[in-house]
Amino acid sequence: MTQAILPHADVVILGAGQAGLQAALSLREEGFAGTIQMIGDEAALPYQRPPLSKGFLLGQVGEEALELRPQAMLDKLDIRLATGVAGTGIDRAGRRLALSDGSACGYGHLILATGSRVRLWSGAGADLAGIAYLRTLEDARALGPRLEAARDVVVIGAGFIGLEFAAVAAKRGKRVHVLEAADRVMARAVTPAISAFFRERHEIAGVEFRFGAKLLGITGRDGQVAGVELDGGEHLSADLVLVGIGGIPNAELAAAAGLAVENGVVVDEMMATADPHVSAIGDCCSHPNVFAGSRIRLESVQNAIDQGRTIAARLAGKPQPYRAVPWFWSDQGDLKLQMAGFTNGADHQVTIGGMDEARFSLVSFRGGVLIGIESVNRPADNMLARRILALPEAVTLAASEAAGHDLKALAMPARPA
Repeated sequence: MTQAILPHADVVILGAGQAGLQAALSLREEGFAGTIQMIGDEAALPYQRPPLSKGFLLGQVGEEALELRPQAMLDKLDIRLATGVAGTGIDRAGRRLALSDGSACGYGHLILATGSRVRLWSGAGADLAGIAYLRTLEDARALGPRLEAARDVVVIGAGFIGLEFAAVAAKRGKRVHVLEAADRVMARAVTPAISAFFRERHEIAGVEFRFGAKLLGITGRDGQVAGVELDGGEHLSADLVLVGIGGIPNAELAAAAGLAVENGVVVDEMMATADPHVSAIGDCCSHPNVFAGSRIRLESVQNAIDQGRTIAARLAGKPQPYRAVPWFWSDQGDLKLQMAGFTNGADHQVTIGGMDEARFSLVSFRGGVLIGIESVNRPADNMLARRILALPEAVTLAASEAAGHDLKALAMPARPA
């Protein structure tokens, strides 16, 4: 049950996902005693999104297990939560947030944790039944029965969501085609060696790929999806099309309020906007990242949690810049891919373990400096990778070679005598 929205709160958090919830929890952990009002547009308690494309669709994870925290804990911490309500306007001068139910909530500080939304297919056939997206619990609830009834599945996009869903569909015995505009899977996130490995493993599981694919439209029959038409005349049959072509930050509210937006709400390393009373965290914000060496926007659990902690510490009077090591994961069939750092532009790689056994790590360097580590079914390596990348001084290729590329040794450098 949603709670009545306070007319004014010391901290208002717009968004009840991982980032927003973490900010609220961390405020209490930091000893913040003021009022906290969370507002979420979904009619559910804050929940985990990653299992939606994997365990939830396979029936291995139930809805209750998705909940990040029970209502009883929020009540105990005096964190008020209103669900099914969206923000409609920010009055920065009056420090008031207008809401979709016609009410408003005044704030001492506003945290925008509005997340992102799926990018929709807007071409031919966009209105056909049988086109699905996977971002919310509601999406996943609807997708389960559709997948059960489907025979031919087409996935548009070979990113994490697309490949996770393709693995589930193949395991459920469906014929699966994946269309990707780039020349390899997960091209924006992983190195070519990892792309090649995962492509081969998906193909062994029965998934077929089309790279450099240009989708002309989705075709239908009697209002239902019947297939997809590719440039060059190829037609693939489909009674279910899953679109996974990226996310769009929910930054329109901030832009309308006059805040800077650049692929997300622009914040500094303290998660602060140009307005001292407004911050932004999680998927919706663009932040300076020391590991990327540029301003970026990240959609990951790690980023959401660590930015929630960063803003909570600042509001509690303990400011620390956001310098967390970025890490990600993706479960695809029996493969667990874990990444730490950013491996774009790697010019040298070292393999630890055996690729043939599907249990290995690729250590990536650029210009003689370690920039990231990708691990498959080696979770201990990922933990060490995060520790190594958090060291005050970057690890060089020479130092890694001297240590025999032993991650445990690199994670615990010798102390000076």
